[in-house]
Amino acid sequence: MRKFLIFSFTILVLGCKDKREKTNARLMQISESVYASGAIKSENQFQILAGVNGKIKKIWAKEGDIINAGDKLFSINSEIQQYSTENAKLAEENARLESNKAKLFEAQQQLNFQYNKMKLDSSLYFKQLALYKLQVGSQLELEQRELNYLNSKTAYFSAQVRTSDLEKLLKLQSKQSLNNYKISLQQAGDFEIKSQLQGSIYQILKKEGEFVTAQTPLALIGGNNNFILEMQVDENDIFKIGLNQSVYVSMDSYKGKVFTAKISRISPIMNDRNKTFLVEAVFVDGPPKLYPNITFEANILVQSKEKALLIPRNYLLNDSLVLKENGEQVLVQTGIKDLQMIEILSGLKDGEVIVKP
Repeated sequence: MRKFLIFSFTILVLGCKDKREKTNARLMQISESVYASGAIKSENQFQILAGVNGKIKKIWAKEGDIINAGDKLFSINSEIQQYSTENAKLAEENARLESNKAKLFEAQQQLNFQYNKMKLDSSLYFKQLALYKLQVGSQLELEQRELNYLNSKTAYFSAQVRTSDLEKLLKLQSKQSLNNYKISLQQAGDFEIKSQLQGSIYQILKKEGEFVTAQTPLALIGGNNNFILEMQVDENDIFKIGLNQSVYVSMDSYKGKVFTAKISRISPIMNDRNKTFLVEAVFVDGPPKLYPNITFEANILVQSKEKALLIPRNYLLNDSLVLKENGEQVLVQTGIKDLQMIEILSGLKDGEVIVKP
């Protein structure tokens, strides 16, 4: 990545007889920055997807419109969904308890009949049993009365179970049909695309009459006032970046002007394709007017020193040596640097003359 340094330095060419280029180390102010480029995004900027398959019946907004949450944006037509909703409604109406009163009434009547029959057979059995104890009637008649009573009792309990099960089944079917109808209505609502936030429509991507699928982008929307600077920072520089660091921003849209921002978010994962990290910033002192996708260049201030011992980078030999006037090579330790200047931490003193190798 390119690096941006704010510096002031004077190169002195010393001597008349010695034609070699010379300079001296000087204490000056220096700042190191990491270069990044990117584009401006609106806060909450995102694409609206169709979410369903169908044909765009109506577009209710246009590019540049200010919208509120809940505003209708697109209507998508689908005959299949329409028929599905109608079928679900018919099934729900047919499954209602009031629509099945006849079935419940019939089952209750059958239950009452079995109950009365059981009571009658029970009465006849116990009468026959009393007579038999008085030695009136045969044992065969008694056994027949007992068998009739037991059969009636079993039939009554079976009718009870059938009536109870029928009532539970009808309630279940009614509830399920109602839920299916609600689901169908919800799905039908998906064919009415509404805004989820207050903001602006930046771009309409489709036209009325076009067929769309669930993943088709329909529009680009975002907030009205707040903008985010999205930057791509090289992996070699990402560990220099921290939250709230100052960012100096320049744009072709505002030539000759520099705006300030601060780092607000650093993505924790690298983009494998370009080996960069997404870094976001927000304006501290921004331009009066912005639009999404405006490109910019930025310098992220990493560190700054008011007094640093500086020499030109092209006076450094093998990244660690400098050459004095007498030809002596001196080992130095370096610090902040950019494309032109470099800080000397040790090995040289302020004002010492060095020769360009």
